[in-house]
Amino acid sequence: MERRQFLRQLAGAAAALPAAAFQARKKPLNFVFILADDLGWTDLSSFGSQFYETPNIDRLAQQGTRFTNAYAACPVCSPTRASIMTGKYPARLGITNYLPGKHPTPYSKLIGVDCVQQLPLEEKTIAEVLKPAGYRTGQFGKWHLGGEGFGPDRQGFDATFAAQGGVGSYFYPGWRGKSPVIEGKPGEYITDRLGDEAAAFIQANRANPFFVYLPHFAPHVPLESKKEYIRKYSAKIRSGARHYDPVYAGMIQSLDDSVGRVVKAVEENGLAENTIVVFNSDNGGLSAPEWLLKPTTSNWPLREGKGHVYEGGIRVPLIIRGPGVRKGALDDTPISSIDYLPTFAELAGVPAPEGVDGRSFAALLPAGRRLPQRPLYWHYPHYSNQLGRPASAVRLGEYKLIRFHEDNHVELYRVTTDIGEQADLAETQKARVQELTRLLDAWLKEVDAKFPVPNPNYDPVREAEGYWWKQPGAYERFGK
Repeated sequence: MERRQFLRQLAGAAAALPAAAFQARKKPLNFVFILADDLGWTDLSSFGSQFYETPNIDRLAQQGTRFTNAYAACPVCSPTRASIMTGKYPARLGITNYLPGKHPTPYSKLIGVDCVQQLPLEEKTIAEVLKPAGYRTGQFGKWHLGGEGFGPDRQGFDATFAAQGGVGSYFYPGWRGKSPVIEGKPGEYITDRLGDEAAAFIQANRANPFFVYLPHFAPHVPLESKKEYIRKYSAKIRSGARHYDPVYAGMIQSLDDSVGRVVKAVEENGLAENTIVVFNSDNGGLSAPEWLLKPTTSNWPLREGKGHVYEGGIRVPLIIRGPGVRKGALDDTPISSIDYLPTFAELAGVPAPEGVDGRSFAALLPAGRRLPQRPLYWHYPHYSNQLGRPASAVRLGEYKLIRFHEDNHVELYRVTTDIGEQADLAETQKARVQELTRLLDAWLKEVDAKFPVPNPNYDPVREAEGYWWKQPGAYERFGK
């Protein structure tokens, strides 16, 4: 309980820093939250890519603030989406893997945790928090927090256009919905359609406060792009470049086009001065050794990618634009996906539910004030499809500690100066290891974290020989 009281005190301290630029407004703010799927930290022009082109997203960055230490609460999708919606850590919710979260090999040293298969209906989402204040709410895209009976329509959203998980193809009819049935035109690209649906919702609700949640499928596998974009980026390939896949690049440009549609709807309806636009990703980019997978993207200078608790799996791009938000600014405050619900609640002038783990960062937006330092946590008790191993982690200030559950060894990195996590300091900074270990252990106990257990069928030889990538269809399942 002491730690929860400490976090509440931190949240209270943040709220005591008045975000006057927001509180003085006569009209309630609108919120547009755009979530990419598997977009890496450097997969935008404004975050360093010299190959991908994202002019609409870059314009948001120029008109708003880029957060360079933004994190997903999990290195895979469903848990992060749950944390965004509820403001709670995935471990507290029991959703610690993508859904349904199959174990990739029967011969691993540990057996991964069986996780909750849907976001419980009793959990309050951002939509449910905002609705009592008169907000219209719309969800357009990948929900991935439960099937029939647990969709966005049961979690506070007035309008939905969604598939519960992934898509078989980005081109219709490959994304045709089943429950409910969702139709499209032959060859229609789902990324375009989602932007159109969100823009139409904004147009229809311009006279009301609204919350638009636009969780894209892109650029998650299957890798499929429009032919004209593939031709464009094929001509841009340069030897030695870290980003060079023309199909992936085309998917990112279509994602950027969709963002442009939505922002245009905000601006053409005279809502730019009253709308907060957030652009984020659910986890790090999909990257792997070339012997394992056709290359997609590179998270360099970060280590590893999706499915790993190293920075490449959890550090994500975050851009926020809106009235009162600093323009063209960079902010290195550590932000987590658990923080969006309390932030939106404060900006909307409504109370956040009891028991949230996140804290509001509203005070950062107009003033860039320093918030009290706090620890951030991760718990991924699974083997990932991307070769990640079961692990937990904590970051406090400049340092991040990772514990790997197969042998309980720990690694310590000073991530502010060693962003690539190359220099393990665990042997030379034992006092800091002990401090962070105490924090991590206390948090794991508090959230009632579940842990993998020893596998009686463990066989390291058979594990290496029979791992998922040698199975039929492995490439198509890689990004789950």
